[in-house]
Amino acid sequence: MSSDWPPPAAAQLCYEHLNGSCVKTPYSPGPRLILYAAFGSGAALAVFGNLLVMISILHFKQLHSPANFLIASLACADFLVGVAVMPFSTVRSVEGCWYFGQRFCQFHSCFDGSFCYASIYHLCFISLDRYLAVTDPLLYPTRFTANVSGLCIAFSWLFSIFYSFSLFGTGANEAGLEDLVSALTCVGGCQIAVNQSWVLVNFLLFFLPMLVMIIVYSKIFLIAKQQARKIESVSNKTVRSSDSYRDRVAKRERKAAKTLGIAVVAFLISWLPYFVDSIIDAFLGFITPTYIYEILVWIAYFNSAMNPLIYAFFYPWFRKAIKLIATGKVLRENSSTIHLLSG
Repeated sequence: MSSDWPPPAAAQLCYEHLNGSCVKTPYSPGPRLILYAAFGSGAALAVFGNLLVMISILHFKQLHSPANFLIASLACADFLVGVAVMPFSTVRSVEGCWYFGQRFCQFHSCFDGSFCYASIYHLCFISLDRYLAVTDPLLYPTRFTANVSGLCIAFSWLFSIFYSFSLFGTGANEAGLEDLVSALTCVGGCQIAVNQSWVLVNFLLFFLPMLVMIIVYSKIFLIAKQQARKIESVSNKTVRSSDSYRDRVAKRERKAAKTLGIAVVAFLISWLPYFVDSIIDAFLGFITPTYIYEILVWIAYFNSAMNPLIYAFFYPWFRKAIKLIATGKVLRENSSTIHLLSG
């Protein structure tokens, strides 16, 4: 019996005059408008929020530090998600159609994978940076230098891009799934299938740095708790100025670690369901309904818009920088020397 049944008479096709066209998602105008507004707002926040982070760190000289360059590079990955991934995924998710060509569908998947892995490896290196800063705040500047930060950034980008383009660009992800891919292929579709071998590799490349981050941040918060008790125990005693300075530095580094720890937790909550579902799907015959898949994908995408909100909430320097940029004061001569950090 043939499985090529014609679509129902009322169904709309992505391409009305082409045989084998995909069927459009049957949303009425109201829900369609709401979805476009929600997804479009997420993309806009990812673009402009992360652009503000990058401008703030790169423009103001006081923010030029190895740790902040890592944050700026992370913001760049999230910015590119907002520019090169989310707008096209918005149309695909709402319309159920891909209007941008099959070749760009492949590039879209490569961009998606590249920026996702770039984000997690940046966050992994940031967690190690915070560990060094909290365990020995006075020696930290000599251990995590600009060169070390540059190597971390270079590895995060080069590895992520090379892996994603090698996997999706060559079609290795679909090896052994040719019959399934052929059966599901229609004109106007852009769904990428990943076989069992590569889905395990994908998960490991996500899980291993995730495990490192969980272990490192667990140690950071234990150390922070010990330092807080120590400071409390000597709060009523006279301490040397060097000890007082060390305590102030340690407090600042703990606060930075807490903020970035929240960013890490937000990333894991956003992406873990997607990666778990990808394994379930690959081993149980791709059983996830389309709408569930789209929900998981967009939860992951919205993570790219969350970090600027976290920074704005916890970092006074970022709020000051936003005010200077929004009022145009950033264009004044010598604005790069404005002090944003207290103490």
